Amino acid sequence: MFIIVYDISSDKLRTQFSKFLSRFGRRLQFSVFEIKNSPRILDNIRTEIKASYEPKFDQGDSVLVLHVDDNAVIDRFGHAANEETDLLFF
Repeated sequence: MFIIVYDISSDKLRTQFSKFLSRFGRRLQFSVFEIKNSPRILDNIRTEIKASYEPKFDQGDSVLVLHVDDNAVIDRFGHAANEETDLLFF
């Protein structure tokens, strides 16, 4: 599983980016997506970010791609407004 976190100042670019990510995973919070997909798809996402989005970034914009092991322990607190379903880890 991968978590993609982003901070993009332009409303238009941020909206485009979130729509792009929603094709591959689900939104956990406003600027946080969870993607459960193959390494090949993740490579395609990284390539698209680098080619199409990074050239448009301002000085303070950033995207982080985090690999989360299947055995990772995730503590969840509260109820995220954009949470669609609960995650279950065994």
